[in-house]
Amino acid sequence: MANILNSLSRVARGDVVMSVRDIKKTFMEGGQPLHILRGGGFDLHRGEIIAMVGQSGSGKSTLLQCVGLLDRPSGGSILINGAAVQKMDEDMRTQIRRKKIGFVYQKHNLLSDFTALENVMLPMLANGMDENLARARAIKLLKSANVAHRASHHPAEMSGGEQQRVAVARALANNPDILLADEPTGSLDPQHAMVVFDLLLDLVRKNKMAMLFVTHDMALAERADRKITIDNGVVM
Repeated sequence: MANILNSLSRVARGDVVMSVRDIKKTFMEGGQPLHILRGGGFDLHRGEIIAMVGQSGSGKSTLLQCVGLLDRPSGGSILINGAAVQKMDEDMRTQIRRKKIGFVYQKHNLLSDFTALENVMLPMLANGMDENLARARAIKLLKSANVAHRASHHPAEMSGGEQQRVAVARALANNPDILLADEPTGSLDPQHAMVVFDLLLDLVRKNKMAMLFVTHDMALAERADRKITIDNGVVM
């Protein structure tokens, strides 16, 4: 496992960090197959930001679940830094998900019983980082997200925009190669949405990561390096 993870780390800026080909996902509903994803694909390069657009119900979130290794596709291939992840066992997929992929959701998904600092520390502790090192990095990330003053606060004590900024800091905790974001500003009012999205783009570019984000807001999509569309289940 260590050898595979080490090989996944040797990716230079501009190289392909994710490659998706002929992706398919079928669910059974009432005994009948429901074809959500029907093929197509894309490449995501290090340092690149891609917006994924399409009508509601077109399969955007399903695709994000598959490429984020939270679900398995029914067909096709997903390569992360050249490794075919769909063929790996769950333990290996979990390790790659923890170490190589960060997630930002529409809802912040912070743990209500933990402070902002603890929420950001948790992914690092889960990866075996020393607690003192994890705390120091979490504080640095909260500062970069402009919410260091909320470090000791619980989610219920913060505004929606502050919670989402903490969620962005948490997504960067393990310095992932790839950031996946599903409507990351969808639950915020326009003013706070722009603040959070500006922060997200700034941190992604500063850290030279790749980002794939889902959005219905074409103004946000236009700020990406390019767009991909899901039309009738086909990614193009």
